[in-house]
Amino acid sequence: MKKVFATLACVALLSAGFSTVALAQNADSAAAPAATQVDQAAPAAAPAAVAAPATDDATAPAGAQEETSFHQSLKTKFIEGGADFMALIAITLILGLAICLERIIYLNLANTNPDKLLKDIEDALIKEGNLEKAKGIARDTRGPIASIAYQALLRADQGIDIAEKSVVSYGGVQGGLLEKNLSWITLFIAMAPSLGFLGTVVGMVLAFDNIERVGDISPTVVAGGMKVALITTIGGLVVALILQIFYNYILSLVEGILNRMEDASITLLDLIVKYNVKNNK
Repeated sequence: MKKVFATLACVALLSAGFSTVALAQNADSAAAPAATQVDQAAPAAAPAAVAAPATDDATAPAGAQEETSFHQSLKTKFIEGGADFMALIAITLILGLAICLERIIYLNLANTNPDKLLKDIEDALIKEGNLEKAKGIARDTRGPIASIAYQALLRADQGIDIAEKSVVSYGGVQGGLLEKNLSWITLFIAMAPSLGFLGTVVGMVLAFDNIERVGDISPTVVAGGMKVALITTIGGLVVALILQIFYNYILSLVEGILNRMEDASITLLDLIVKYNVKNNK
């Protein structure tokens, strides 16, 4: 069931992200024809502007005072940064968030209460002396602690040394499952600023090409190219910061579960020792 929830959440996140990227790219492609139409219409509109200056003065403040929304500003900066590199940075964010969301769901489902589990195992193992009932309790409980307890109880009759080796071995397996896919998150954290810097370098090269073509190093030419080039760096750094926050939160969840696993393993081995002493094994 937890895999179903994680899969649905990842699909929803990917669908929303890719639709946003597609809308931004469509807006970028639609901007060029619109600009051409405005340029063609500008000469025809010039005489009218000269003929009626009072009308422009009356209507200008209303349009100038309109504030663009945050979403519109973000989309504008996305287009200014270039659809190629900004789309790659957006895809990096989407994939990283999808993995983070899957890990958070998995770890929250694995984060069970070990005290109740150990209390039920103690009642079945020590008070009732029923090893099979203790195995059934561990088998029917979800989470890595219950899985380790079940593997240890399977070998409780073989001595404490065998049970301890089973706890250590299977604990390593469960620890690997808890840390699964974390390396991909670190990869995306490193990729996002790298893509941003790459876009900046490419943008600066294009800016110098424009300077060479125009033959002028005026502030207007330089500032325009530099602004577009630095937008990709800002995007990459923002994505890296967002993924880093989620990564640290996931690490805190993993460390908490691992600490509870170690404490529960020690308590479980003590229960197995008491059971063997009580039954002269």
